[in-house]
Amino acid sequence: MHTPSLIEQTPNAVWASAGAAEGDTELNAFDNALLAAQVGNLNLIRISSVLPQNATVLDQPPQITPGSLVPTVYSVHVSARPGETVAAAVGIGVAEGSHGMIYESHGTSLDEVEASVRQMIDEGFARRGLCLKEVIVRSIEHKVERIGCAVAAVVLWWR
Repeated sequence: MHTPSLIEQTPNAVWASAGAAEGDTELNAFDNALLAAQVGNLNLIRISSVLPQNATVLDQPPQITPGSLVPTVYSVHVSARPGETVAAAVGIGVAEGSHGMIYESHGTSLDEVEASVRQMIDEGFARRGLCLKEVIVRSIEHKVERIGCAVAAVVLWWR
C-alpha cells in the first residue's frame, strides 16, 4: 500500500500568528520572535501562497510535534538599529467556492504591512477571477531596543 508523502497531501487547516522579540544576535531575535508567534519549535518550510480549497482557518495553533517539517508562508523583519520599528504581516484571502491566497509583507509600520497584504489579496483575487469571501490578517510591529525581529506566519496543516 502506498502511503502519500508530504508533497502528495493537501493540508486542510491553516493557522495564522505573529510575534516579535529581541535577541542577542539577529538569529536569536528571529528565533525568539518565532517562539512568540508559537511556531519556534517547528521546522518551517517556506512555501508560496495558495490556500487549499475548503481549508479550515483555526483560531488556536494545531498540535504539532516539535521538530516537524511544516509548510508555512511567513514574513520576517529584523533590525539592529535601536529605535527603528519593524513590522510583519500575513493576509489570508478566503475565496467563495475555490482555493484562496496567502500574502506576506514586512516594513516599518503596522499600517503599512497590513495595507500591503490587503492590496496583494485584492490584486491576486482579481487576477485569478476569484470571489473574495473573507480576509484574515495577522500582524505585529516592534520598536527595536537592541536587535529586534517581527514575524508573521500562516501554518498549513492537517486535521
